[in-house]
Amino acid sequence: MSLTPEQPPYHSDRFSIKSPLICRDMTAKLLQLIPKTASTIVVVFIGTDRSSGDSLGPLTGTLLKEKRPMNLHIYGTLENPVHSKNLEATLLTIQATHDNPFIIGVDACLGRTSSIGTIVIGEGPIKPGAALNKDLPETGHIHIAGIVNTGGMMEFLVLQSTRLHLVLQMARKLSETLKRVDRHLVKQNEKALSLK
Repeated sequence: MSLTPEQPPYHSDRFSIKSPLICRDMTAKLLQLIPKTASTIVVVFIGTDRSSGDSLGPLTGTLLKEKRPMNLHIYGTLENPVHSKNLEATLLTIQATHDNPFIIGVDACLGRTSSIGTIVIGEGPIKPGAALNKDLPETGHIHIAGIVNTGGMMEFLVLQSTRLHLVLQMARKLSETLKRVDRHLVKQNEKALSLK
């Protein structure tokens, strides 16, 4: 669970899940942020299924894995979540397994009441655990943060009482978006090969 991205240190854009064009718009934003030279793209979905509010990451990872992306390497699912106890080890594994990976960090976060249901995408890493005062490694070259509930006080209880329906809606939008990104990367790679 990340800190609210209300005033992030990096430029970011916000997308409401109420928008009918959210998947198109988020896909365009991600393709703008992913370097064309990135040969290995890893998506780290942070969170746990033991808390409804913090399940956005592993739920999205599971939905995306079911879509069988060809160019995105997935870490963090309901079966094998990436959370506070194994995040550091997971990041070490990623660096050891992949050659110069470009990492996208995905996590749930808390924010203003008016921002609930907003997905924030931008440059720079996600800061997992910040909302619960946990000192965890920053993750990703770019970040995706889904605002699932209100922050400010009693964050642990807020996370436990977050509506799973909202989290599932956000996870579906994010997994569809990332699948679209993957399809674009497949076409991009095929085009590059045909020009050789």
